Amino acid sequence: MILTKKPMILTKDKVEEIMALDPPNKTKFYFDEDLTGFGLYRTTTGTGTWFAEFRPVAGGSKKRMKLGRVGILKPNEAREAARKAIAHAGLGKDLAKDRSDERASVTVKTLVSNYIEEFVAVNKKASSAEFYRTIAKKHIDPSIGTNKAVTLTRVDVQRAHSKMSRVAKISANRAMKLLSAAYGWGAKNGYVPEGMNPARGVDLNKEEGRERFLSTDEMQRLGEAMIEAETVGFEVNAGDSKHSPKGQRVKMHPSVTGSIRLLMLTGMRLREVLNLRWTETDLDRGFLFLPDSKTGKKTVVLAAPAVEILKDLPRVGIYVIAGESAGLDGEKPRADLKRPWAQITKRAALPGLRIHDLRHSFASVGAWSGLGLPVIGKLLGHSDAKTTQRYAHVDVDSSRRAADAIAGQISAAIGGK
Repeated sequence: MILTKKPMILTKDKVEEIMALDPPNKTKFYFDEDLTGFGLYRTTTGTGTWFAEFRPVAGGSKKRMKLGRVGILKPNEAREAARKAIAHAGLGKDLAKDRSDERASVTVKTLVSNYIEEFVAVNKKASSAEFYRTIAKKHIDPSIGTNKAVTLTRVDVQRAHSKMSRVAKISANRAMKLLSAAYGWGAKNGYVPEGMNPARGVDLNKEEGRERFLSTDEMQRLGEAMIEAETVGFEVNAGDSKHSPKGQRVKMHPSVTGSIRLLMLTGMRLREVLNLRWTETDLDRGFLFLPDSKTGKKTVVLAAPAVEILKDLPRVGIYVIAGESAGLDGEKPRADLKRPWAQITKRAALPGLRIHDLRHSFASVGAWSGLGLPVIGKLLGHSDAKTTQRYAHVDVDSSRRAADAIAGQISAAIGGK
């Protein structure tokens, strides 16, 4: 711990100056000379936190109360909160204890919600926060949401997980991961006792690898189904369409089939394709510049067939894949491809095929062709090499062909058979 000795008043400009410094080697404290006990500290990660120090009872031990993050609380707001805490301490009231008592009474629903809004929404992608909100609403809140966070037991959680699993086994596991993370965060922020985590050690459902790789024949069937969809169209059956009478053939918009082809030819994620803007494309050089993918900023290298697909797509709005509001004010990207994908895969006799399997197929073709896992990982935009290892079993074939070729030449040279 490092304490600053130079007197200072923690004004807005002074705080900005402090936060602009390189992160300290040890947690560094800055005290305000105008209000005794008020200050901020920076950790080795550069994070700044406001605090107030006071003695609840004259002669008692000093307490330090965290007020909030620098940047979230403005200096004047933090100063007022500190003044209030210090003033109450002088009257024999301990706001830190009151806050602790208040937090200890929160429900599991509140704990999880606070974790999502105060940590995930601030530090992770918006899509991650939305996914966690959905998991909490569908699984955690209905089963154990009303329980007090500090009284929840592992037995309660295990029973809740079993109940969730009857509906969705994978989502039940995700709910446990979310709950465990919320308790870990809650322990650090005073909501539950240090070390308390009833979600830790819960028996989860076994998850089988769900990767599916399309064969050449399956790719051909998928391609033929898309050609039929965009040329002569599919015959409408009962329940297929709200607006077309049964028996009529309906063609699919080029954006729909174009998006599927783009997924197959690039290995991109669905959301990356649907959110792609024309301003992020460079068709002359064959690049896509994604400002925010799952792994952050990303450049996609386009093969010639993918460039041709993009050139053939109609430009009716700001998004490459036109949605319902294409060309209108407040245009939004297309939400999904569920209905057309279901129709195409049914026509291609590929039941159970997921859109994400197109990404796996792109990678498997690369591995089978002997490109090597590092190259495939770069094309897919993997931030961790371990993620690409799932295709190692496919890469074995290319390694065997390479070994056969090398050994064959050596064998011929030494007179082997």
